[in-house]
Formats: sequence, structure tokens, C-alpha cells
Amino acid sequence: MQLRDRKVLLTGASGGIGKALAAALLQQGARLVLAGRNLVSLQQIARQLLSAHGQAKVALVQLDLGSDLMWQQAQAIALQHPDVDVLVNCAGRNLFAGVAQTDPVQTAAMLDVNLKGTILLTQALLPTLLERPQAMIVNVGSTFGSIGYPGFAVYCASKFGVRGFTEALQRELAQTRVKVVYVAPRATATDMNEAAVVAMNNELGNKMDAPALVAACVVRSIERERPRLFIGWPEKLFVFMNGLFTSVVDKALRKQLPVIQRFLSNESKSQEVKS
Repeated sequence: MQLRDRKVLLTGASGGIGKALAAALLQQGARLVLAGRNLVSLQQIARQLLSAHGQAKVALVQLDLGSDLMWQQAQAIALQHPDVDVLVNCAGRNLFAGVAQTDPVQTAAMLDVNLKGTILLTQALLPTLLERPQAMIVNVGSTFGSIGYPGFAVYCASKFGVRGFTEALQRELAQTRVKVVYVAPRATATDMNEAAVVAMNNELGNKMDAPALVAACVVRSIERERPRLFIGWPEKLFVFMNGLFTSVVDKALRKQLPVIQRFLSNESKSQEVKS
């Protein structure tokens, strides 16, 4: 799909990947609709984008993926922008914590934003997308949507859900004009990562990609209509191995577990001090 003059609805533009993706889409000539709960933050981002890209076309809409009003907001967006060609579900929440230390509010917030929000927004926009001559749904997942990783159990559950939803949707819409794309980044250097996660990744030798690299991969996947892309090596190998040889990955992660648990323990103590 050529992005020039295509209208793209993007969630998560205030995040590291989302902000980089907004800039990358504008560079390809797309028209943007940025959706988020904080219009002040979106206005600031829009000003930055317009300053960098001149006569770029950027619209803003309010959408709180974790709100009880989310469905009504999503339907209003569909009515306000019936010419959306591409929906990019990029918004996400993360938390590095053991299951026992994750309270119900944090659990609900991650599931609401990462999974429920993705599904409901897609449902709201799908009738519009089906009417377009050419359309696409892009779900930004995670390597942790294929590999269960200690300290990220709830996040993994939400992203496993996004991957399953995307796979089913690809098959359901196979005979329509709507393409469905899944892009799974590995660890990315954004503000969403707590200091403990960055330190742990450094100690374990886990690479963290720049948001601009991830954004470029998403744009290429859209342009090439690539059904799925797992970013990073050896992470994409681990995804493959985890699907076929789960016990091998179990052993590899068990070796990392003492380091993970140490950072989890330090993070829990830090949260206790803050509270």
C-alpha cells in the first residue's frame, strides 16, 4: 500500500514508538488522525510534527482506551472520519512486576489498553474500512506476545491476545479489501521502560531498539503489506523456537531467572518506598 494521501488513524502517538511512527508516516505523505486521551499532549505532538514536516495534515481526536466511554468515543471517531484508510493500534501499557505484586487496577489497565482497546477500536472502524477501496489494520504487538517472560505475565497475556486477535482477523478478512498486519517489536528504548528494566536488559545483554527503527519497520510492513513481522535477532528465532521447542526456551529463561528475580525484588522495594 502506498501511504501518500492515505488517512491513517494512529493510537499511542504520545509514546516513543507512536511518536516516531507518526513522523515516519508523515514522511511518506500520509494524513494523520492522532487519537489519545490527553488532547493537550496530542496538540504538543502535532505542533512538533507540523514544525518538522511543514504542510502536513494532522487531526486530533479524543480516545481513552481504558475508559468506560471508549466504545462511544470510537464510534464517534468512525462517524467523524469515514475516510480512514489505515488503522494503527499502537497504544500500549507495560509494567515490570511479579504477578503477586500486580494489583487488580494495574492488571485491568493493561488489559483494557493493550487488548480490549485494540479489539473495540477495530470493531468500531471496521465497517468504515470495509467500504474503502483499499484498507489496512496494523496491530503493534510484542515479542512477549509469543514468549511468556518472567516479570511481564500480565503484559504477555495482553499481547498474546493481540497476536491471536490479529491472526483470527487476518483469516476472517482474507476475502475482503482490508489487509491485516502484525508487527512485534522486541525491547524498545522508550520512556515506558522502568529503570530496572533497562538495567536488567543491559546485564542480560538484551538489545533495545530505537523507536525510529521500529517505526521504519512498521512503515515497510504497511507498504509491502507484510502479514507479520518480528523485529530483532535473535528474538525472532526465540519466537520460532518457543512455538516448536518450548522446553528449550524454558531452560534458557531459567538461566536468566536469578537476574530477573533480583531486579523484580529491587523494583518491588522501590515501589514500597514510593508508596
